[in-house]
Amino acid sequence: MTSRKLACVVVLFTMAIASAVGVARADAALRLPGPGLTASSPSWAPAASAAIHPGVQTFTNGGQCTANFVFTDGVNVFIGQAAHCAGTGGATDTNGCTAGSLPLGTEVTVSGAGHPGKMVYSSWIAMQAAHEKNANACDGNDFALVKLHPADVAPVNPSIPQWGGPAGVNTTGTSVGDVVYSYGNSELRLGLSPLSPKVGISLGDDFGGWIHNVYTVTPGIPGDSGSAVVDSVGKALGVLRTVELAPITGANQIGDLGRQLSYARASIPHLQLVNGTQAFTPLI
Repeated sequence: MTSRKLACVVVLFTMAIASAVGVARADAALRLPGPGLTASSPSWAPAASAAIHPGVQTFTNGGQCTANFVFTDGVNVFIGQAAHCAGTGGATDTNGCTAGSLPLGTEVTVSGAGHPGKMVYSSWIAMQAAHEKNANACDGNDFALVKLHPADVAPVNPSIPQWGGPAGVNTTGTSVGDVVYSYGNSELRLGLSPLSPKVGISLGDDFGGWIHNVYTVTPGIPGDSGSAVVDSVGKALGVLRTVELAPITGANQIGDLGRQLSYARASIPHLQLVNGTQAFTPLI
């Protein structure tokens, strides 16, 4: 598909979704376990009152990002963010095999938590330690885990606000035109929560499947970095990585979660995604 044809698809899709989202938001409720906890039998807080969930803001060394999914290794509970949220370079330093990062153990403020979390895994740090040579992984593996303080596990729910889910991990990628869903929480929106839920389309996969290009309404902006993205059936697709300038202004690159999790398990062997307690409810 040419850039011009793709742009036309995006424009038509944007017009249709903007109308549908406007109606859906009017009556949508956007309200948003310690050692031994397992993903198979969790005791999560009710979704409607949980203080910590996918989409909350995280702050690392003063930089704001958006948390994606909830994870566990059977003992600890983690919330995910993008590795570049702890980056020490500029906005264009996106190659995880060369970019600088704050160290493991760095404290991360998680909105809704009473204690700082700690960054216990960074794909950037892991790839550099492994002397990773796969250029696609260096570009697409942008994933970090923040371990929550045990006292902050009780108010956690793994469901994505507005959409519900996730319902497993996408392992097949996307095709051009596939519908995707996300939830961003940039502080640049000044707390306007109706702009947080997003519906979009895939513009196709890239970098050997490590990256999915998507366009959402509204587009992801700085501060949305790390946001959860799910596919049309609610499977976790990936983590928002960058905002693109071309060929579609405002398009986003999404790092593939399936590959990111596989890589992370070399450091945290029993790591797994926690499914939402709320059923996935697509708009389309």
